[in-house]
Amino acid sequence: QAIQAINGYTNMTAEEFTNMIFQKIDVNNDGELTLEEFINGVEKDEDLMELISKSFDLSNVLKVIQNG
Repeated sequence: QAIQAINGYTNMTAEEFTNMIFQKIDVNNDGELTLEEFINGVEKDEDLMELISKSFDLSNVLKVIQNG
């Protein structure tokens, strides 16, 4: 709910918000997210990248991704 408020998605429930994000990045529609799906989904969706960047300090995660 806090992430929704920060990013202006207060017109939907937390569950609806989570489902919206999940549907964007669960590319094989198996109901589960792999780390690869998450990374690829965020990299390909500018809005999602901005949403996550505003909400979290991902500098340590990005370092791990960049270093393989």
